[in-house]
Amino acid sequence: MQDPCQAREVLGIVGDKWALLIVRMLKDGPRRFTELKRAVDGISQRMLTVTLRDLERDGILTRTVLEVMPPHVSYELTTMGRTLREATAPLLEWSITNLPDITAARADYDNR
Repeated sequence: MQDPCQAREVLGIVGDKWALLIVRMLKDGPRRFTELKRAVDGISQRMLTVTLRDLERDGILTRTVLEVMPPHVSYELTTMGRTLREATAPLLEWSITNLPDITAARADYDNR
């Protein structure tokens, strides 16, 4: 039987803002590094590279390199990555829907 505390590692993926945004951006199919960089506002090139490597290591996405000049590298969700996308989509939608209320609550709190 698995130790429930080991779920921390998986929750680390779900709790990582960059990982979830990247998973969301890959929902419609493979994308190149530069496309992801443009689509994920605020992510640095280094953080995108680190996050993509971590997601590949965890089996969430695959990295494909086409040997052309210049090399063409694309990233695509695996079957497990697609199930992660489905599981976290409601959380991302909730975040988008409630962002104005959260921003207002923070301003109210900070102005006390």
